[in-house]
Amino acid sequence: MDRPIYLDCNATTPLDPEVARAMVPFLEEEFGNPSSAYGYGIRAKRAVENARARVAALLGCKPGEIVFTSGGTESNNHAIKGVALANRDRGNHIITSSIEHPAVLEVCRYLENFGFATTCLPVDGAGLIDPGQVEAAVTEKTVLITVMHANNEVGTIEPVEEVSKIARKYGIPLHTDAAQSAGKIGTDVDTLGVDLLTLAGHKLYAPKGIGALYIREGTALEKFMHGAGQERGFRSGTENILEIIGLGKACEIALRDLEKNRETMIRSRDRFHSILSAALGDDLRLNGHTERRLPNTASLGFRHREAPVLLAGLFDRVAASAGAACHSGETTVSGVLRAMNVPPEFAKGTLRFSTGRFTTEEDAEGAARIVLEVLNDCS
Repeated sequence: MDRPIYLDCNATTPLDPEVARAMVPFLEEEFGNPSSAYGYGIRAKRAVENARARVAALLGCKPGEIVFTSGGTESNNHAIKGVALANRDRGNHIITSSIEHPAVLEVCRYLENFGFATTCLPVDGAGLIDPGQVEAAVTEKTVLITVMHANNEVGTIEPVEEVSKIARKYGIPLHTDAAQSAGKIGTDVDTLGVDLLTLAGHKLYAPKGIGALYIREGTALEKFMHGAGQERGFRSGTENILEIIGLGKACEIALRDLEKNRETMIRSRDRFHSILSAALGDDLRLNGHTERRLPNTASLGFRHREAPVLLAGLFDRVAASAGAACHSGETTVSGVLRAMNVPPEFAKGTLRFSTGRFTTEEDAEGAARIVLEVLNDCS
Protein backbone atom coordinates (compact mmCIF):
# COMPACT_ATOMS: atom_id res chain seq x y z
CA MET A 1 0.00 0.00 0.00
CA ASP A 2 1.25 3.48 -0.87
CA ARG A 3 1.98 5.68 2.11
CA PRO A 4 -0.49 8.53 2.77
CA ILE A 5 0.37 11.96 1.41
CA TYR A 6 1.86 13.77 4.39
CA LEU A 7 0.30 17.20 5.04
CA ASP A 8 0.88 17.49 8.78
CA CYS A 9 4.29 19.10 9.07
CA ASN A 10 3.10 21.35 11.90
CA ALA A 11 2.67 18.19 13.97
CA THR A 12 6.11 16.87 13.13
CA THR A 13 8.53 16.84 10.22
CA PRO A 14 10.45 13.91 8.76
CA LEU A 15 14.13 13.67 9.57
CA ASP A 16 16.14 15.41 6.86
CA PRO A 17 18.59 12.95 5.23
CA GLU A 18 21.40 15.48 5.69
CA VAL A 19 20.59 15.61 9.38
CA ALA A 20 20.57 11.83 9.64
CA ARG A 21 23.98 11.59 7.97
CA ALA A 22 25.46 14.20 10.31
CA MET A 23 24.25 12.17 13.30
CA VAL A 24 25.67 8.78 12.23
CA PRO A 25 29.22 9.22 13.60
CA PHE A 26 27.79 10.08 17.01
CA LEU A 27 25.61 7.00 16.90
CA GLU A 28 28.62 4.82 16.21
CA GLU A 29 32.23 5.76 17.02
CA GLU A 30 31.97 9.24 18.62
CA PHE A 31 30.38 8.22 21.92
CA GLY A 32 32.43 10.32 24.34
CA ASN A 33 31.12 12.33 27.28
CA PRO A 34 31.70 16.08 26.65
CA SER A 35 32.81 16.47 30.28
CA SER A 36 35.70 14.03 29.82
CA ALA A 37 39.16 15.59 29.44
CA TYR A 38 40.56 13.23 26.79
CA GLY A 39 40.10 12.69 23.06
CA TYR A 40 36.66 11.14 23.04
CA GLY A 41 35.26 13.80 25.36
CA ILE A 42 37.03 16.71 23.70
CA ARG A 43 35.69 15.72 20.27
CA ALA A 44 32.20 15.40 21.69
CA LYS A 45 32.48 18.81 23.37
CA ARG A 46 33.64 20.45 20.15
CA ALA A 47 30.72 18.89 18.27
CA VAL A 48 28.22 20.17 20.82
CA GLU A 49 29.64 23.69 20.65
CA ASN A 50 29.63 23.59 16.85
CA ALA A 51 25.95 22.63 16.96
CA ARG A 52 25.30 25.44 19.44
CA ALA A 53 26.87 27.91 17.02
CA ARG A 54 24.63 26.66 14.22
CA VAL A 55 21.50 27.14 16.30
CA ALA A 56 22.70 30.60 17.30
CA ALA A 57 23.29 31.52 13.65
CA LEU A 58 19.66 30.70 12.80
CA LEU A 59 18.48 32.96 15.61
CA GLY A 60 21.07 35.70 15.15
CA CYS A 61 22.38 35.45 18.71
CA LYS A 62 25.55 34.48 20.56
CA PRO A 63 26.25 30.74 20.98
CA GLY A 64 26.48 31.25 24.74
CA GLU A 65 22.84 32.36 24.77
CA ILE A 66 21.63 28.93 23.63
CA VAL A 67 20.66 26.20 26.11
CA PHE A 68 19.80 22.76 24.76
CA THR A 69 16.60 21.17 26.05
CA SER A 70 14.46 18.09 25.38
CA GLY A 71 12.11 20.04 23.11
CA GLY A 72 9.58 22.84 22.85
CA THR A 73 7.59 21.90 25.93
CA GLU A 74 10.64 21.96 28.17
CA SER A 75 11.86 25.22 26.67
CA ASN A 76 8.50 26.86 27.33
CA ASN A 77 8.40 25.49 30.87
CA HIS A 78 11.92 26.71 31.59
CA ALA A 79 11.32 30.17 30.15
CA ILE A 80 8.04 30.82 31.97
CA LYS A 81 8.78 29.16 35.32
CA GLY A 82 12.37 30.35 35.26
CA VAL A 83 11.51 34.03 34.78
CA ALA A 84 8.53 33.92 37.15
CA LEU A 85 10.49 32.34 39.98
CA ALA A 86 13.54 34.53 39.47
CA ASN A 87 11.41 37.67 39.71
CA ARG A 88 9.08 36.83 42.58
CA ASP A 89 10.40 39.80 44.53
CA ARG A 90 9.27 42.12 41.72
CA GLY A 91 5.78 40.77 41.07
CA ASN A 92 3.54 37.84 40.24
CA HIS A 93 1.74 38.77 37.02
CA ILE A 94 2.11 37.14 33.57
CA ILE A 95 0.55 38.27 30.28
CA THR A 96 -0.15 35.78 27.51
CA SER A 97 -2.70 35.12 24.75
CA SER A 98 -5.72 32.87 24.51
CA ILE A 99 -4.31 30.90 21.56
CA GLU A 100 -1.00 29.77 23.03
CA HIS A 101 0.07 26.14 22.92
CA PRO A 102 -0.84 24.11 26.05
CA ALA A 103 2.89 24.06 26.87
CA VAL A 104 2.46 27.76 27.66
CA LEU A 105 -1.10 27.97 28.97
CA GLU A 106 -0.78 24.98 31.30
CA VAL A 107 2.46 26.35 32.75
CA CYS A 108 0.74 29.64 33.53
CA ARG A 109 -2.14 27.78 35.17
CA TYR A 110 0.33 25.76 37.23
CA LEU A 111 2.02 28.91 38.50
CA GLU A 112 -1.33 30.21 39.70
CA ASN A 113 -1.09 27.54 42.42
CA PHE A 114 1.86 29.50 43.78
CA GLY A 115 0.29 32.93 43.84
CA PHE A 116 0.88 34.04 40.25
CA ALA A 117 -1.88 35.68 38.20
CA THR A 118 -2.31 35.37 34.44
CA THR A 119 -3.95 37.78 32.02
CA CYS A 120 -4.97 35.78 28.95
CA LEU A 121 -5.62 38.25 26.12
CA PRO A 122 -8.22 37.68 23.40
CA VAL A 123 -7.49 37.60 19.67
CA ASP A 124 -9.44 38.91 16.70
CA GLY A 125 -11.11 36.81 14.02
CA ALA A 126 -7.80 36.29 12.24
CA GLY A 127 -6.08 35.10 15.41
CA LEU A 128 -4.08 38.29 16.03
CA ILE A 129 -3.51 39.84 19.44
CA ASP A 130 -3.77 43.60 19.83
CA PRO A 131 -0.52 45.14 21.14
CA GLY A 132 -2.61 47.93 22.66
CA GLN A 133 -4.35 45.37 24.84
CA VAL A 134 -0.96 44.01 25.88
CA GLU A 135 0.07 47.45 27.10
CA ALA A 136 -3.27 47.98 28.83
CA ALA A 137 -2.77 44.69 30.71
CA VAL A 138 0.63 45.70 32.13
CA THR A 139 0.72 46.34 35.86
CA GLU A 140 3.53 47.17 38.27
CA LYS A 141 3.59 43.44 39.14
CA THR A 142 3.99 42.14 35.58
CA VAL A 143 7.16 40.03 35.37
CA LEU A 144 6.72 38.28 32.00
CA ILE A 145 4.97 38.59 28.66
CA THR A 146 4.79 35.39 26.61
CA VAL A 147 3.30 35.52 23.11
CA MET A 148 3.82 32.88 20.43
CA HIS A 149 5.51 33.86 17.19
CA ALA A 150 3.10 31.89 14.98
CA ASN A 151 0.06 29.83 15.85
CA ASN A 152 0.34 26.08 15.40
CA GLU A 153 -3.25 25.57 14.25
CA VAL A 154 -4.01 28.43 11.87
CA GLY A 155 -0.50 29.75 11.16
CA THR A 156 -1.23 33.39 12.05
CA ILE A 157 2.00 35.31 12.72
CA GLU A 158 1.71 37.47 15.83
CA PRO A 159 3.02 41.08 16.06
CA VAL A 160 5.88 40.10 18.36
CA GLU A 161 8.02 43.04 17.24
CA GLU A 162 5.34 45.50 18.37
CA VAL A 163 4.84 43.68 21.65
CA SER A 164 8.59 43.84 22.24
CA LYS A 165 8.51 47.64 22.19
CA ILE A 166 5.94 47.55 24.98
CA ALA A 167 7.98 45.02 26.95
CA ARG A 168 11.08 47.22 26.62
CA LYS A 169 9.14 50.33 27.65
CA TYR A 170 8.20 48.73 30.97
CA GLY A 171 11.33 46.61 31.47
CA ILE A 172 9.45 43.30 31.24
CA PRO A 173 11.10 40.15 29.81
CA LEU A 174 9.44 38.89 26.62
CA HIS A 175 9.29 35.21 25.65
CA THR A 176 8.06 33.84 22.34
CA ASP A 177 7.32 30.25 21.37
CA ALA A 178 8.87 29.96 17.90
CA ALA A 179 8.46 26.20 17.59
CA GLN A 180 6.29 26.59 14.49
CA SER A 181 8.04 29.55 12.87
CA ALA A 182 11.71 28.55 13.00
CA GLY A 183 12.88 27.34 9.62
CA LYS A 184 9.79 28.74 7.86
CA ILE A 185 10.19 32.49 8.42
CA GLY A 186 12.85 34.71 9.96
CA THR A 187 13.45 34.25 13.68
CA ASP A 188 16.24 36.73 14.38
CA VAL A 189 15.95 37.51 18.09
CA ASP A 190 17.06 41.13 17.75
CA THR A 191 14.56 41.78 14.97
CA LEU A 192 11.82 40.22 17.10
CA GLY A 193 13.09 42.00 20.22
CA VAL A 194 12.65 38.98 22.49
CA ASP A 195 14.55 37.96 25.61
CA LEU A 196 13.68 34.26 25.42
CA LEU A 197 12.75 32.08 22.45
CA THR A 198 11.65 28.46 22.21
CA LEU A 199 12.85 26.09 19.49
CA ALA A 200 11.65 22.51 18.87
CA GLY A 201 13.81 20.19 16.79
CA HIS A 202 11.12 17.95 15.34
CA LYS A 203 9.35 20.94 13.79
CA LEU A 204 12.36 21.71 11.57
CA TYR A 205 13.51 18.28 10.36
CA ALA A 206 15.63 17.36 13.38
CA PRO A 207 14.85 14.42 15.69
CA LYS A 208 12.15 14.39 18.33
CA GLY A 209 13.34 14.90 21.90
CA ILE A 210 15.65 17.85 21.28
CA GLY A 211 15.09 21.60 21.41
CA ALA A 212 16.70 24.81 22.52
CA LEU A 213 15.95 27.88 24.59
CA TYR A 214 17.47 31.22 23.69
CA ILE A 215 18.18 33.29 26.81
CA ARG A 216 19.35 36.85 26.23
CA GLU A 217 22.39 37.79 28.28
CA GLY A 218 21.33 39.44 31.52
CA THR A 219 17.89 37.82 31.69
CA ALA A 220 17.17 36.61 35.22
CA LEU A 221 16.17 32.94 35.09
CA GLU A 222 16.02 30.11 37.63
CA LYS A 223 17.78 26.86 36.82
CA PHE A 224 15.67 24.10 35.30
CA MET A 225 17.68 21.13 36.57
CA HIS A 226 20.33 21.04 39.29
CA GLY A 227 23.45 18.93 39.08
CA ALA A 228 26.95 19.11 37.67
CA GLY A 229 26.42 22.42 35.87
CA GLN A 230 26.12 21.59 32.18
CA GLU A 231 24.46 24.13 29.85
CA ARG A 232 25.73 27.15 31.81
CA GLY A 233 24.26 25.62 34.93
CA PHE A 234 20.69 26.04 33.68
CA ARG A 235 20.18 22.40 32.72
CA SER A 236 22.51 19.95 34.37
CA GLY A 237 22.90 16.44 32.98
CA THR A 238 25.08 14.77 30.35
CA GLU A 239 24.27 16.29 26.99
CA ASN A 240 22.13 14.46 24.42
CA ILE A 241 24.97 14.66 21.92
CA LEU A 242 23.40 12.63 19.10
CA GLU A 243 20.31 14.80 18.88
CA ILE A 244 22.16 18.05 19.58
CA ILE A 245 24.22 17.33 16.46
CA GLY A 246 20.99 16.72 14.57
CA LEU A 247 19.45 19.99 15.73
CA GLY A 248 22.59 21.91 14.82
CA LYS A 249 22.61 20.48 11.31
CA ALA A 250 18.88 21.12 10.89
CA CYS A 251 19.36 24.77 11.88
CA GLU A 252 22.24 25.12 9.44
CA ILE A 253 20.03 23.78 6.63
CA ALA A 254 17.09 25.96 7.69
CA LEU A 255 19.19 29.11 7.51
CA ARG A 256 20.88 28.09 4.27
CA ASP A 257 17.66 27.23 2.44
CA LEU A 258 15.14 29.48 4.19
CA GLU A 259 13.88 31.36 1.14
CA LYS A 260 13.91 28.32 -1.16
CA ASN A 261 11.98 26.23 1.33
CA ARG A 262 9.52 29.05 2.02
CA GLU A 263 8.68 29.29 -1.68
CA THR A 264 8.32 25.52 -1.98
CA MET A 265 5.89 25.38 0.92
CA ILE A 266 3.84 28.32 -0.37
CA ARG A 267 3.49 26.74 -3.82
CA SER A 268 2.29 23.40 -2.52
CA ARG A 269 0.00 24.95 0.12
CA ASP A 270 -1.60 27.37 -2.31
CA ARG A 271 -2.01 24.73 -5.03
CA PHE A 272 -3.83 22.48 -2.57
CA HIS A 273 -6.04 25.31 -1.33
CA SER A 274 -6.86 26.64 -4.78
CA ILE A 275 -8.16 23.28 -6.02
CA LEU A 276 -10.44 22.92 -3.00
CA SER A 277 -11.58 26.54 -3.19
CA ALA A 278 -12.47 26.25 -6.88
CA ALA A 279 -14.56 23.15 -6.20
CA LEU A 280 -16.24 24.17 -2.94
CA GLY A 281 -16.64 27.94 -3.14
CA ASP A 282 -18.43 29.37 -0.11
CA ASP A 283 -18.55 25.96 1.56
CA LEU A 284 -14.84 26.31 2.32
CA ARG A 285 -13.39 28.76 4.84
CA LEU A 286 -9.75 29.68 5.44
CA ASN A 287 -9.18 30.18 9.16
CA GLY A 288 -6.52 32.64 10.29
CA HIS A 289 -4.95 35.63 8.63
CA THR A 290 -4.89 35.51 4.84
CA GLU A 291 -1.45 37.16 4.60
CA ARG A 292 0.22 37.17 8.04
CA ARG A 293 0.54 33.42 8.27
CA LEU A 294 3.11 30.69 7.96
CA PRO A 295 4.00 29.75 4.38
CA ASN A 296 2.99 26.13 4.87
CA THR A 297 -0.26 26.28 6.84
CA ALA A 298 -3.87 26.07 5.67
CA SER A 299 -6.56 25.69 8.33
CA LEU A 300 -9.66 24.94 6.32
CA GLY A 301 -13.23 24.76 7.56
CA PHE A 302 -15.67 22.62 5.57
CA ARG A 303 -19.23 23.88 6.06
CA HIS A 304 -21.56 21.57 7.99
CA ARG A 305 -19.00 18.75 8.14
CA GLU A 306 -17.53 16.89 11.11
CA ALA A 307 -13.74 16.89 11.31
CA PRO A 308 -13.45 13.40 12.88
CA VAL A 309 -15.55 11.92 10.06
CA LEU A 310 -13.38 13.59 7.43
CA LEU A 311 -10.18 12.41 9.11
CA ALA A 312 -11.53 8.87 9.22
CA GLY A 313 -12.10 9.03 5.47
CA LEU A 314 -8.61 10.41 4.87
CA PHE A 315 -6.96 7.99 7.31
CA ASP A 316 -4.76 5.89 4.99
CA ARG A 317 -4.64 8.42 2.15
CA VAL A 318 -3.82 11.90 3.49
CA ALA A 319 -2.26 12.78 6.86
CA ALA A 320 -3.74 15.93 8.41
CA SER A 321 -4.93 17.23 11.80
CA ALA A 322 -8.35 18.23 13.09
CA GLY A 323 -9.42 21.51 14.65
CA ALA A 324 -12.26 19.65 16.31
CA ALA A 325 -12.62 16.32 18.08
CA CYS A 326 -15.48 13.94 18.81
CA HIS A 327 -16.15 13.04 22.45
CA SER A 328 -19.17 10.97 23.52
CA GLY A 329 -20.95 11.72 20.28
CA GLU A 330 -20.35 15.48 20.44
CA THR A 331 -17.89 17.46 18.33
CA THR A 332 -15.80 19.86 20.39
CA VAL A 333 -13.94 22.73 18.79
CA SER A 334 -10.33 23.63 19.64
CA GLY A 335 -9.65 26.52 21.99
CA VAL A 336 -7.91 28.40 19.17
CA LEU A 337 -10.94 28.30 16.88
CA ARG A 338 -13.23 29.26 19.76
CA ALA A 339 -11.00 32.20 20.66
CA MET A 340 -11.19 33.36 17.03
CA ASN A 341 -15.00 32.99 17.01
CA VAL A 342 -14.93 30.79 13.92
CA PRO A 343 -18.58 30.09 12.98
CA PRO A 344 -19.66 26.68 14.32
CA GLU A 345 -20.72 25.41 10.90
CA PHE A 346 -17.08 25.74 9.81
CA ALA A 347 -15.27 25.19 13.11
CA LYS A 348 -16.67 21.68 13.58
CA GLY A 349 -15.41 20.70 10.16
CA THR A 350 -11.96 22.30 10.35
CA LEU A 351 -8.86 20.40 9.30
CA ARG A 352 -5.29 21.70 9.39
CA PHE A 353 -3.12 20.90 6.38
CA SER A 354 0.56 21.84 6.66
CA THR A 355 3.02 21.28 3.84
CA GLY A 356 6.79 20.92 4.14
CA ARG A 357 10.01 21.32 2.24
CA PHE A 358 9.57 17.86 0.70
CA THR A 359 5.93 18.39 -0.35
CA THR A 360 5.57 18.59 -4.14
CA GLU A 361 2.83 20.29 -6.12
CA GLU A 362 1.87 16.81 -7.31
CA ASP A 363 1.41 15.78 -3.68
CA ALA A 364 -0.79 18.83 -3.15
CA GLU A 365 -2.92 18.10 -6.21
CA GLY A 366 -3.31 14.45 -5.30
CA ALA A 367 -4.26 15.29 -1.72
CA ALA A 368 -6.84 17.84 -2.88
CA ARG A 369 -8.49 15.28 -5.15
CA ILE A 370 -8.64 12.80 -2.29
CA VAL A 371 -10.21 15.37 0.05
CA LEU A 372 -12.89 16.10 -2.56
CA GLU A 373 -13.57 12.37 -2.93
CA VAL A 374 -13.96 12.00 0.83
CA LEU A 375 -16.29 15.00 0.98
CA ASN A 376 -18.40 13.45 -1.74
CA ASP A 377 -18.45 10.04 -0.04
CA CYS A 378 -19.47 11.61 3.29
CA SER A 379 -22.24 13.77 1.86
